Amino acid sequence: MTIHIPVKKMALTAKATTFAMAKASLQQKNKALEAIIANLKQYRETILKANQQDIVLAKANGLSAPLLERLSIENRLEGIIHDIEEVIRLPDPVGEILEEQTLPNQLKLAKCRTPIGVLGVIYESRPNVTIDIGVLTIKSGNCALLRGGSEAIHTNRILVELIQKSLISAGLPAQAIQLLIHSDRTEVKELLQLHESIDLIIPRGSSSLQKFCREHSTIPVVTGGIGICHLYVDESADLERSLMVILNAKTQRPTVCNALDTLLVHAAIAPLFLPKIVKILGEKGVAFRLDPKSWELVHGPSCTLAEPQDWATEWLSLVLGIKVVENVKAAIEHVQLHSTGHSDGILTESLQNADLFIKEVDSAAVYVNASTRFTDGGQFGLGAEVAISTQKLHARGPMGLKELTSYKWIVRGHYQVRP
Repeated sequence: MTIHIPVKKMALTAKATTFAMAKASLQQKNKALEAIIANLKQYRETILKANQQDIVLAKANGLSAPLLERLSIENRLEGIIHDIEEVIRLPDPVGEILEEQTLPNQLKLAKCRTPIGVLGVIYESRPNVTIDIGVLTIKSGNCALLRGGSEAIHTNRILVELIQKSLISAGLPAQAIQLLIHSDRTEVKELLQLHESIDLIIPRGSSSLQKFCREHSTIPVVTGGIGICHLYVDESADLERSLMVILNAKTQRPTVCNALDTLLVHAAIAPLFLPKIVKILGEKGVAFRLDPKSWELVHGPSCTLAEPQDWATEWLSLVLGIKVVENVKAAIEHVQLHSTGHSDGILTESLQNADLFIKEVDSAAVYVNASTRFTDGGQFGLGAEVAISTQKLHARGPMGLKELTSYKWIVRGHYQVRP
């Protein structure tokens, strides 16, 4: 039987452990990550059995299809292992000198990367996030308290046990990564108040979860991951290649935050292009929400007129909003009004329009002629990510190793005193 450890005690233990993690060598940290890979392979069947137990219970409790898809870890272990291997290959961010100078009084200043400390990460449904966070936390010399969704408790429990086992094998403290196992929301609220022990809160999940964290936390919170993502097809775009980009952005994995939600199409190409879009994407099971101008050009059993709230909806499913716009400026205005600042892009052969879109669309990731599905720590060469931040301070976009560090000033002198 699992012993319940009070959240405050877990946080104090994590805080005391930060010193050991901050001074851990690159070799130690990589050894722990290599051990995680070995344990994932050795205990593969145990992990999948626990995950299947979670899925059965989640289905019985009526969990939505998108969340069920996120909950499943089957067929993803190889990808998870690949991401860990990528993180192992990355340089150690801790101790990196960001800038240095010698002042006129001969004081030598250096700005040096240092771990943040203790992370409180709250997330829903996706047990692969447990590994991503654990791996990045270890490599960046931090500690973390993890609070996954109750629907993934069996999978998360075995994964954290394997992470802790791997830490011990590398001579690092097991308590660097800990799991909150109770689903009581009051425990989360308590976690958000432990500012003396926890340095940063990272919520991954629904807008209601992020709102709850912002409203109740006395600790800095990094929010993000809610993605109402747009692509605008310009009059000059290569339409055949654009079609493939849109198909990928919408259907490659529709249940994630960087999947396409709204397609904006220049009026001059809409009569030719929209029927192709509806045909090709419709064959993949996509349903469409059309503005009146699009409705005049295409219709069918998979098409309905869009409601005003549809433009502010993150679908997380095979649903796509389509709107005809007069020009790039109208497209930008729509994005500025409805985007959540996650990932938005333009498909164009016009350098002028591309530059205008880049300058006026203020999202964490702005694309020119590419799928929004690339907004991902692994795809950006970060190995993995703790979250995708849509705010502007401390971190923005996929949060990898460097985004899990702060910095401190190192001042070296020869017994100088201030005059």
